[in-house]
Amino acid sequence: MNLGKIFAVGVMAVTMTSCVSKKQYDALNLNYNQCITNIGERQREIQDLKATNAGLTSENTLLKDQNSALKSSLDACLANTGKGSANIDKLIGEINASNKYIKQLISTNAKNDSLNLALSNKLKRSLDNVADQDVQVKVLKGVVMISLSDKMLYKTGDYNVLPQAAEVLGKVAKVINDYDTYSVLIEGNTDNVPLNSANLPKDNWDLSALRATSMAKILQNQFGVNPNRITAGGRSEYNPKTTNASVSGRAENRRTEIIIMPKLDEFMKLMDIAPVKN
Repeated sequence: MNLGKIFAVGVMAVTMTSCVSKKQYDALNLNYNQCITNIGERQREIQDLKATNAGLTSENTLLKDQNSALKSSLDACLANTGKGSANIDKLIGEINASNKYIKQLISTNAKNDSLNLALSNKLKRSLDNVADQDVQVKVLKGVVMISLSDKMLYKTGDYNVLPQAAEVLGKVAKVINDYDTYSVLIEGNTDNVPLNSANLPKDNWDLSALRATSMAKILQNQFGVNPNRITAGGRSEYNPKTTNASVSGRAENRRTEIIIMPKLDEFMKLMDIAPVKN
């Protein structure tokens, strides 16, 4: 009921006061006041509903914005998932290629170990009549090492190889020639006792280097070892195997070593091979 109708009722009520009793008038007046109260309550309810509706409209807008943002994030995730899958596939391919390469290296290393063991056994059989203290053969870190005592090879302070050492060097040279794809490194060593000489060798550097080159020349000239396989060098007193404080220790440190090993360029070729994807 609007205000116009209420006013009309009020006018009618006043007009009718002369036609109705006071009891009827009071009832009509009470009804009028209740209508006014109800109208006020309905108007407040309308305002509350409008406010609620405005809040719902705002919340609906916010939810729409959040939905749009979530959809954008989902699209981005799906796109990244595709890229991630491609990267994972690439990584798996690289891992497989690396595993294949590692297996190749292990296989090559195992083959070299077998060859070194066979070479070492052949040397030991060839030199089984030579005193152990004069010749020692062992496989160490992927190479075959022949360690020769200085008393069998040289006079004290001298670098010329003694004639009686030729038999031993000849047996070593035969095995070296049988394994013609291997490199040969000859290392001369000394103890820490200084040399006092105006002539060669002047010091332990000279002595160790000259002993190594003297042996290299014998292997080449007397026993036909290809010189392009040989490297000769001196390490002076700076690669001691044990203490120089005793006679036996100094003798151990003066040993000349022949190291037979796979050619380094073969290893370098293998190391230069980039892993290929399966």
